[in-house]
Amino acid sequence: MQDIPHIPVLYREVIEIFKDTQSGVIIDCTMGYGGHSSLILESNPNVKLIAIDQDQTAIDFSTKRLGKFGDRVIIKKGRFSSVIKEILQEFDLGEIKGLLADIGVSSLQLDQKERGFSFESDNLDMRMDKDAPLSAMNVVNDYSLGELERILLEYGELRNYKKIASQIINNRPFSSAKELSDALKKDMPQGKKIHPATLLFQAIRIEVNDELGELKGLLKALEEAKLPQAKIAIISFHSLEDRIVKQTFSEWSKSCVCPNEAMRCVCGNNHELGKVLTRKPMMAKDEELKENVRSRSAKMRVFKMDL
Repeated sequence: MQDIPHIPVLYREVIEIFKDTQSGVIIDCTMGYGGHSSLILESNPNVKLIAIDQDQTAIDFSTKRLGKFGDRVIIKKGRFSSVIKEILQEFDLGEIKGLLADIGVSSLQLDQKERGFSFESDNLDMRMDKDAPLSAMNVVNDYSLGELERILLEYGELRNYKKIASQIINNRPFSSAKELSDALKKDMPQGKKIHPATLLFQAIRIEVNDELGELKGLLKALEEAKLPQAKIAIISFHSLEDRIVKQTFSEWSKSCVCPNEAMRCVCGNNHELGKVLTRKPMMAKDEELKENVRSRSAKMRVFKMDL
């Protein structure tokens, strides 16, 4: 495998999914540091790639990294839920043969302590786009008790969300991720495989970056565009994202969309957008788990548009 700054998750599976793509365009909605993008370009020499990212640091890095592929690469900055709409208007939909979205924070964002994603960070940020107005500092120190309870329950799925929200209110202001993590550690679920503050940080990060809204926006844009022949591959890292992808792909595969209580079909029975290619999500195998422990929670679901 090529020398890259971090190992992209499920890279073998991604290559396999798009291996039969002989021409056209593949969209990488979450370019990051170019791991998946470079592998797709190398494995599919006649394919062009449009890469999207909102992190300027990642764009600067990947512009150089992907430069060897010349005009086969177009890089666009922005939230993928918005940029995808522009792309779908700019390009012939028949040209778009595939789309990949690796949802969540990248390994390098996690590792760069100044970004505020790490449990040991000396600041409290968590913005994927450093120019975005909302940061973790705002969420933790300014949100009301009710707002904190909402994100801890909905995005962290924490059973004791009320207690944790109260602890944040009673102990703020917080100035660093490390301070927040240490203060709440005793109240968080104690597991052997993950840091106690993982679900707390997940909830805050999702709120800061509107991650679920981004995913829903992407899927809605793809549904409305009705790409004639494209494989849609979504990699998620927690149950909330995976549930959205699973349910959406299931709906896309239905021909009849009449309500369950309908006595007979009146919708035309022709609404199927394609078929689900992954009955169960693709997950990292033992070899990858040894290479990259962060791949343990990655799940990829794939849908084939067929219109």
